[in-house]
Amino acid sequence: MTVTVDPDLAEAGEAAVAAGRVGSVSEWVNIALADQARRDAQLALLAAAVSDYEREFGEITADEIVAQQRADRERAVIVRGPRPARVS
Repeated sequence: MTVTVDPDLAEAGEAAVAAGRVGSVSEWVNIALADQARRDAQLALLAAAVSDYEREFGEITADEIVAQQRADRERAVIVRGPRPARVS
């Protein structure tokens, strides 16, 4: 396999090796590829679940998504405290 890697990413991999977080740039790349493969599989499962739901109950509308987002915000529990005010 031959790949082209952005210079910033190559430097990040080399820095991870230099810091002792991984044994080689190849290991670092393998970890990144495994993480991406895992995310892709999770997204595929989520897409299948949404498809199954919509097949049974109908398409999820934009209005339903907005309503759910609003409900989620209202029920959210703040665990960090308020954010400091921004200075303009």
